[in-house]
Amino acid sequence: MTDKVFRKLVAEGIPGIIPAPKPYDPDVNHAPRRKDILSVVEKKLALRNALRYFPVDHHEVLAPEFAKELADYGRIYMYRYRPDYKIYARNIDAYPHRSKEAAAIMMMLSNNLDEAVAQHPHELITYGGNGAVFQNWAQYRITMKYLAEMTHQMTLVLYSGHPLGLFPSGPAAPRVVVTNGMVVPNYSSPDDYERMNALGVSQYGQMTAGSFMYIGPQGIVHGTTITLLNAGRLKSGREEADLGGMVYVTSGLGGMSGAQSRATEIAGGICLVAEVNPKVVKIRHEQGWVSEVFTDLDKMLLRTEEARKKKEAVSLAYQGNIVDLWEKLAAEDIEIELGSDQTSLHNPYGGGYYPAGLSFEDAGTMMVKEPDAFRLRVADSLKRQVKAINTLTERGMYFWDYGNAFLLEAGRAGADVFRQEGTYRYPSYVEDIMGPFFFDYGFGPFRWVCTSSLPEDLQTTDEIATRVLESMAHNSPPQIRSQLLDNLKWIREAGQNNLVVGSQARILYADAEGRVKIARAFNDALREKKVSGPIVLGRDHHDVSGTDSPYRETSNIYDGSSFTADMAVQNVIGDSFRGATWVSLHNGGGVGWGEVINGGFGMVLDGSLETEKKLENMLFWDVNNGIARRSWARNEASMFTIDREMDRFPDLRVTMPSLADDEIIDKAINGIK
Repeated sequence: MTDKVFRKLVAEGIPGIIPAPKPYDPDVNHAPRRKDILSVVEKKLALRNALRYFPVDHHEVLAPEFAKELADYGRIYMYRYRPDYKIYARNIDAYPHRSKEAAAIMMMLSNNLDEAVAQHPHELITYGGNGAVFQNWAQYRITMKYLAEMTHQMTLVLYSGHPLGLFPSGPAAPRVVVTNGMVVPNYSSPDDYERMNALGVSQYGQMTAGSFMYIGPQGIVHGTTITLLNAGRLKSGREEADLGGMVYVTSGLGGMSGAQSRATEIAGGICLVAEVNPKVVKIRHEQGWVSEVFTDLDKMLLRTEEARKKKEAVSLAYQGNIVDLWEKLAAEDIEIELGSDQTSLHNPYGGGYYPAGLSFEDAGTMMVKEPDAFRLRVADSLKRQVKAINTLTERGMYFWDYGNAFLLEAGRAGADVFRQEGTYRYPSYVEDIMGPFFFDYGFGPFRWVCTSSLPEDLQTTDEIATRVLESMAHNSPPQIRSQLLDNLKWIREAGQNNLVVGSQARILYADAEGRVKIARAFNDALREKKVSGPIVLGRDHHDVSGTDSPYRETSNIYDGSSFTADMAVQNVIGDSFRGATWVSLHNGGGVGWGEVINGGFGMVLDGSLETEKKLENMLFWDVNNGIARRSWARNEASMFTIDREMDRFPDLRVTMPSLADDEIIDKAINGIK
């Protein structure tokens, strides 16, 4: 298809003539059938809601088709309106546009729906089982049309994928403002989500799915790599950044969990990972993100011991259930150093967790036709999984919750995950690693995308970022030196690790100073024509300031505020008037709908001096908002970091905590009669 034809189809929006039906492609990884939760009256409402995107004279044809989709899949995806063109991150100039910023956004959301990137591309799900870009294909088509028509005097508003419209604004305003799943708090239960999503009025945007900032599994590989390196340090007591000879056991090869196998190899270790979906195993093996595949656990464990003796960096996938793997390891005399879990337990009954004893297909049928029985199977499976994990931790394995609601759902299932005093027996990775070593010092998942889609541009940006980090590491305080050195190792080896899937993107963990310096250097390179097209900056919502999540990102905040969401909301508001090209605010992400509020941004660099001012202002706020909050919570590293920032910027004035003496507190409370 030529660029001219592509541009015409994008600009068309909803076609005037009903397109031919699209055949169901069995080779594509499809979303599981969703819960049948709507009453007859609500099903009529869902159908009426879907038809409002189309001319009245199309309704007679579309109504029975959409009603069948709702009956068959639990959602109305409007498969017929899936475009004929291939969706992927094209060169920015391939998109029809009046605003370069709008074209960059089209490229970014296209990457989220690329069949090589997205988990369930035909259902518009990027990752996590239900992390949606849009709810249906009509929303996609209208959004792309609006972006093609947008000027610098307009802002597009998206309500949970629904393009509300283009509104007059101005050049300094964001081009797009996104909200996903923002419901009245009392109506944020899992069943509320299922109902609202089936009605077509809300969606689960996960984090980078609904904010158009997903960059494939690379986006989580780096965070996973540094988590594993530091877990290895905690386990071994060594300072070396290497997992040589260590075994890491986990689950999942999906959009996010698929990073674990590759990250373990990069860290020098041995990964044993279970995945129940044969299609996902096949994709990850073909992509080179997993080294070897096994269906026989005995053979897999023999290979594990061989790799351990050689200190070989390798990932071994078991095509089967994670519970079977854990129980086999518990029954055998095999040393396991590290363990976690990345099943999508934020969605345990809708395809996020497959219980032991059922085939992948049978589990998919049971979760829809026998939901109560399925819930019991999930609970039993979680109990068995935890029992095996407990056995291995008693032998010395270091286990952590990976922020996927594993401990939360295991506890709800009645598994043995609590200490006598009622706290979890295992830490989250944020409590032990990511929080104290990274977030509290301002380090988080900064990322960029080259909109030219040229590998040579990405290589140039890698070299620029390397030079910036080398300069910073030379004069860094000892508290952050290891973080900088780990990131230098990452960025120097990123090209040879072949991490790109989809857009030409890169990620590294940087603090406020690093992000601003790297972004400024990119902007200079654009002005000097060293990079051939605009660069999009962004980050994962899983960051210093971006997410309020008491079981993950804010789990190492102990002043009682971990259940509040002021930080994430303030962050998005602050980014929006400091120069972000687009912003997003979500309910849900990682640990589940109703369990977290998170937000993100995208910023397009074009080489201009105006953009330089924006990036300095916005990136500084985007990190230091969270540092100030963490400092107020009395996190020692954050108090150090915000003090350092106030020294660098005299106009920054942050309220600092006074530290009360425990003896005074005890005396005051105990003295009350």
